[in-house]
Amino acid sequence: MRAGTFVYPWDVDGDPAAPGLLADLGLAQVTLASAYHSTRALTPRHPAHRIVTAEHAAVLYPPDPGRWADRPLRPHPAGEWAPGDSFGRAAEALAATGLEVHSWVVLAHNSRLGAEHPETSVVNAYGDRYPWAPCVGRPDVRALLVGLAAEAAVRPGAAGTELESCGWYGLAHLHAHDKTGGVALGEREQYLMSLCFCPSCREGYGNEGADPGELAAAVRAALAPVWAGSGPAGGLGALEAPTAAWRAGTARTFQEAAVAAVRAAAPAGFRVLLHADPDPYRCGADAGTDPVHVLGLADGVVARPPRIAGFAAHARPGTVLAANLSVVTGMGGAPGRLAHDAGLAREAGAGELRLYHAGLASDEDLAAVRSALRRLG
Repeated sequence: MRAGTFVYPWDVDGDPAAPGLLADLGLAQVTLASAYHSTRALTPRHPAHRIVTAEHAAVLYPPDPGRWADRPLRPHPAGEWAPGDSFGRAAEALAATGLEVHSWVVLAHNSRLGAEHPETSVVNAYGDRYPWAPCVGRPDVRALLVGLAAEAAVRPGAAGTELESCGWYGLAHLHAHDKTGGVALGEREQYLMSLCFCPSCREGYGNEGADPGELAAAVRAALAPVWAGSGPAGGLGALEAPTAAWRAGTARTFQEAAVAAVRAAAPAGFRVLLHADPDPYRCGADAGTDPVHVLGLADGVVARPPRIAGFAAHARPGTVLAANLSVVTGMGGAPGRLAHDAGLAREAGAGELRLYHAGLASDEDLAAVRSALRRLG
């Protein structure tokens, strides 16, 4: 199976040994972050540092001033954690080893945007804002993210791109010192807590025939048993269908616009994949999609192994289905099971692997990856 791994520019930039180490794993490609959210990351082998703190969502290259002039919403360049064209330097070093470089673009996940422009954030049924989650129902947010998709995807040296969080984001968020686990929330509860009630979404629900005030009240009523500990969330009754219609239609048109913008900026043969989930109700990094629609739009998807089968049933010849497998033991991955897990992913319909994440993995983890990829051929 063709295998690639996710990497940050700071894993490679400034470390002459990193490109060769990655190439020696038996990879065909590296998916290199070009636009990424805030994070704190380990760099176990870099000669200059061990911990990188990316303080805010940023592009890891110099943004084009002409593209963003006079626009109130714009991407920010990185600080000292990825100075200048860190993406470009890393991409050039990786390509010199024969590795194919694809850009990794995070879209609807941006806490700095929410902090500086709180009106852009998802607002839940209780009136709480999620500053990490830009609302893709807002025209100004869509314009920012579509422009970002085109610029961050089509970087010099990139042969393709993978667009993450290309759809609705919501409650789920790996946040510093998170304290939201006191009440267990399943998929239904996560969905209800992720429904947005910003002015754009309230108008959207209304256009679908749902009164937004009644809908917000229905969401709170549906969640009441969860907070009381007396049962799971209930339904929304007649408001369920118009709510889903607004959300699905908004995600579809956003995905269409983002992919079209990348295609317009890219050379022929540039491959566009979405990190996606076949359940349209899903929010987050793997955005919920209609599988038939997204596979007709993009060249394929990157998805968690249990979700691959939902796309495989609709795949056409040439469609890329890449299974996202964690290989970092300290983060719950199982590099020692990689060959086995890759086999299960193949049975589910995957033709490629994405390994999360070579820059974060220990030497021992990478040794297991190297061994597994050699067995897989």
